[in-house]
Amino acid sequence: MPCRFRPLFRAALSAVLIVLAAVTPAAAQTRIKDIVDVEGVRDNLLVGYGLVVGLAGTGDGLNGSPFTEQSLIGMLERLGVNVREQNLDTDNVAAVMVTATLPAFARQGSRVDVTVASLGDADSLLGGQLLVTPLLGADGEVYAVAQGSLAVGGFAVQGQAQEVSQGVPTTGRIPNGAIVEREVPFALSELGDIRLSLHDPDFTTAQRIQDAINAQLGSGVAVATDPSTVVVNPLASGTGDLVRLMTQIEQIRVTPDQAARVVIDERTGTIVIGENVRISTVAIAQGNLTVRITETPQVSQPNPLSETGTTVIVPRTQIDVDTDAENRLGIVRESVSLQDLVQGLNALGVGPRDMISILQAIEAAGALQATIELI
Repeated sequence: MPCRFRPLFRAALSAVLIVLAAVTPAAAQTRIKDIVDVEGVRDNLLVGYGLVVGLAGTGDGLNGSPFTEQSLIGMLERLGVNVREQNLDTDNVAAVMVTATLPAFARQGSRVDVTVASLGDADSLLGGQLLVTPLLGADGEVYAVAQGSLAVGGFAVQGQAQEVSQGVPTTGRIPNGAIVEREVPFALSELGDIRLSLHDPDFTTAQRIQDAINAQLGSGVAVATDPSTVVVNPLASGTGDLVRLMTQIEQIRVTPDQAARVVIDERTGTIVIGENVRISTVAIAQGNLTVRITETPQVSQPNPLSETGTTVIVPRTQIDVDTDAENRLGIVRESVSLQDLVQGLNALGVGPRDMISILQAIEAAGALQATIELI
């Protein structure tokens, strides 16, 4: 059955399906800085435990969150207030976990953003103030100290018969809320070789990066050692300024290669098809069996003034069966492009769930030259 597809990419399916299949021109190129990381130039994760005060009765219940009560007692004792034998009953304090990301080359005195999340049974952190909280790295050392007023995007309002909430009121942020107190030691200038790590390891992409760098900076400057690493020798480039050298490398453009891959999220019905996906010639037919049962019970009762008979309910059932008999086989030609593949499947009139099943069936038949990944 010959099919003629229009060259326009037609977004089919419903709101539950997003086909992200932009066909990339062969000449499209990307900066090296957008597809690699420089080994050693990395972020560091920080975490801390603290208290948020000033809540309008939406904090932790001290009976249900004993760690909040213990933290509150410990904090007050450090400030010279002894309440250990007292029965604390406050609901404007909440125990929280504080997280932050320490960027590479962050210096003492610089500031970073922090995220605050409730640890106990607090209803909302709106209007709260985070007290001084040390932020620790993976080595247990304090690298930053956080404090400040929370910016909470969500809210929750509750009455006697109704509750309205929007967003997540138990999570907030403090822009520039932490001051860096310790630097992560790293000397870029002392590196002998610079190792570029690819975000998506691939032999072809690594080779293209090597060739592009050597073409611009000289032969032997870059060597691809494996699919994920390209080693750059600063001495071979003849450039004494390492920062200038890295700037030149970052701005070089290459064409990354893509593996043929189809990513499917069956929970949401999302399908993402890579550019290089190809299929062999296959014939596809899709049909659903729909059985619709309608109950319309009727009431049967005796004639008026009759002394015999009783009123009964008589069941009436109607069953409709739809086998999609009008659907026909469709032929998808060999080695079609991504655009033709998507349009060909859409031309069959299938929905998102059925399209997922068809792609899996094509792979099972050995006609899909790609890898299907389920997420």
